[in-house]
Amino acid sequence: MRFLSLQSHVAYGYVGNRAATFPLQRLGHEVWAVNTVEFSNHTGYGAWRGRAASAEQVAEIVQGIEALGQFSRCDGLLTGYVGDAALADVVLDTARRVRAANPRAVWCCDPVLGDIDTGIYVKPGIDTFFRDRAIPAADLVTPNHFELEHLTGRTVSTMAEALAAARTLLQGETRGPRLALITSLRRADAPSDTIEMVAVTREAAWRVATPMIGFEIAPNGTGDAVAALFTAHWIAGNEIADALGKAASSIFAVLEATEAMGERELQLVAAQDRLVAPPRAFRAEKL
Repeated sequence: MRFLSLQSHVAYGYVGNRAATFPLQRLGHEVWAVNTVEFSNHTGYGAWRGRAASAEQVAEIVQGIEALGQFSRCDGLLTGYVGDAALADVVLDTARRVRAANPRAVWCCDPVLGDIDTGIYVKPGIDTFFRDRAIPAADLVTPNHFELEHLTGRTVSTMAEALAAARTLLQGETRGPRLALITSLRRADAPSDTIEMVAVTREAAWRVATPMIGFEIAPNGTGDAVAALFTAHWIAGNEIADALGKAASSIFAVLEATEAMGERELQLVAAQDRLVAPPRAFRAEKL
């Protein structure tokens, strides 16, 4: 399959396109990566160098790929971090162009806003862009726990609250996403030594739980990798439960290797064989 991926890029570490591209390539997929920022490292370190790409530059690169006639072959569009309002317009325009060329293409919108440990870390108004413009137009939305609460204005402490909140994201006025994937759920009514991912449609839901790994500093980019892995498995024709189980198994294998190696950054390259063939399989259950 072929993916167009508009996300951030770092020279050191694995977030954004760096977290999404290699796993997809290792699974045998083609990725056209368009970088929305070029940083030395992710901002979780507190200091970094580099700058955001201009909206004009991103639009030109996208249009160059389109001019080659490749959008008709695009199976999936992945979008993540959005730096400003001008780039937000480019993201929406790109989605329109891809769908015009291939109406079957799936848009996975990762509404990157922040996390439980960091709070919100995007510019004012980006959350409104995701909530009011991007999510209603996407096919799949992949918030983490913090983003789910922020986008819906709801507190999520139980599974029932998580499902209710996720389904508010599926209620677009005209179309709305078909599926919401909560990439990390930490609810009060679950064992404290596990972390869950939950896939939610308007009619059904599935959960998968994996052991919580005790990192001193949790690696960034996990959600970016999960969004890419799940999207690829789903588009490939896997049932939602199978796609969820495969994504969870792969990311757990990578995280387990990362912890064993004492690294802060996801060890996607070192653990690439485990990513493709996880030694431990987790199965999703229907709720």
